[in-house]
Amino acid sequence: MPLGFVESLLWLSLNVYHESRGEPEIGQLAVAHVTLNRALENNATIADVILAPNQFSWTFQKKSYVPLEINPLQESLRVALKAMTTPDFTSGSTFYHHVTVDPKWVVGKSYIGQYGSHKFYRDSDPPISATAF
Repeated sequence: MPLGFVESLLWLSLNVYHESRGEPEIGQLAVAHVTLNRALENNATIADVILAPNQFSWTFQKKSYVPLEINPLQESLRVALKAMTTPDFTSGSTFYHHVTVDPKWVVGKSYIGQYGSHKFYRDSDPPISATAF
């Protein structure tokens, strides 16, 4: 496997781990696809998307990047690989939030649906059309 693929897989699995561990697979996959969709939309790397300022709670809240639970980490790696090798089912979603919050940024976004404990959105423009990485 090329180094870029491995690096992308590791960053994506960390994002899945920190953003959606413990959720059903469908919710974890949806979180992964949002990350992939943002990378495609912005012609950016997975790491660039995840580390961009104020994009994911675990990076802007200065939480440790080190996963402490082995089973959820293994699951996150499996889910990240699956997301990178299967088509997006989120209709091009590039945003999500936990169901317990009501952020103002959803105004003007197209609601796609709920997967696990997150609600998913995209800009009102048509979704990007691309297959997984």
